[in-house]
Amino acid sequence: MKPASLRPFLPRPALRRRRIQSRPYAIQAPGTPALQVFDTTAKHLQRECAASNAEASRKVEYLRDEVASRLCERLLVCQIPTAISVHPSNHFPENQDINRHFPSVLDLGANACNIARTLATTKPTIPSDPPLHTRLSSLTSADWSPTLLQRDSDLPFNSLLPSHTRTVIPNPDTQPLPFAPGSFSAVLSSLSLHWINDLPSLLSQIATVLKPDSPFIAAIFGGDSLFELRTSLQLADLDRRGGVSTHVSPLADVRDVGGLLQRAGFKLLTVDVDDIVIEYPDTFALMADLQAMGEGNAALVREKKGLGRDVLLANEGIYRELHGDGAKGAIPATFRIIYMIGWTGGEGQPVPLERGSGMVSIKDVLESKGGNVNGGKK
Repeated sequence: MKPASLRPFLPRPALRRRRIQSRPYAIQAPGTPALQVFDTTAKHLQRECAASNAEASRKVEYLRDEVASRLCERLLVCQIPTAISVHPSNHFPENQDINRHFPSVLDLGANACNIARTLATTKPTIPSDPPLHTRLSSLTSADWSPTLLQRDSDLPFNSLLPSHTRTVIPNPDTQPLPFAPGSFSAVLSSLSLHWINDLPSLLSQIATVLKPDSPFIAAIFGGDSLFELRTSLQLADLDRRGGVSTHVSPLADVRDVGGLLQRAGFKLLTVDVDDIVIEYPDTFALMADLQAMGEGNAALVREKKGLGRDVLLANEGIYRELHGDGAKGAIPATFRIIYMIGWTGGEGQPVPLERGSGMVSIKDVLESKGGNVNGGKK
């Protein structure tokens, strides 16, 4: 198997832009139990089993390492990407710098400490700049999978960090975060929170453990991730068995993320999306890598017995027909990454003007330029 290669995202034909299953969020009444979407026990076993084979597990860290690198850029390289507006009462200035030192940082859902490795080994873009890890004093990597968390504890990068602590915590779906309020000056999370059932509650807890005027920066898999595999498996199921089952876990939609952050009390919200396309020799290599990552299907409504040989072979043919690159002989797999940034309230932060205080009408501006409020021409 050739190593997977990252390539730029290319526009997909209209056929590939079909809406696929996403995970919507609704506001729950206080005191009601959280909706259970994922099997937490099965997901824990998947991650533990994947990490128990350290050599195979390290070979599939290419995606987590890439996302961890992009996440750290948002914290430490002082350049926040253009925001997607999520609500008129929240505004984050474009190209806003985060130029500060962070005494204590929490990496929540650290997996195999990919963020710690990125901070320790990544060289600054400008040679004269100090190493990235000097921007923080203490890093706490917390995860609820002890085997995965401790997998790389003996590697050299651990000694390069000023202070690095690994902490095994209970699954946030079962117990609250074991940290005191106001413990951290920043909280990071890379590719872990998409498996949380009660994400609104966890975001509120994260806001509590942060100090005032501190950032929460996270990356999760978004609803359009692996759309190629979803569609081909659905068609293969329909062709071979006359029905459709859930083979890929549901994921949050980018339109939900801003509302979830706002409900948790975060301000100055920024949400952006990044598509990473990775090429594989075939669907079997793709699914083998997902299993080695511990990212297998864990939906409660999944089919426990797995896929049959006839469905897998049909899926391979359909996937290649719809999405394959005939010239290269490879197949693309799209991972949609949703990046989110939210700040806890604090003194000196930019605040929006009150409603009705604007001095210029957007309608007048558009009409003066020969357009109209509907986006067309006069």
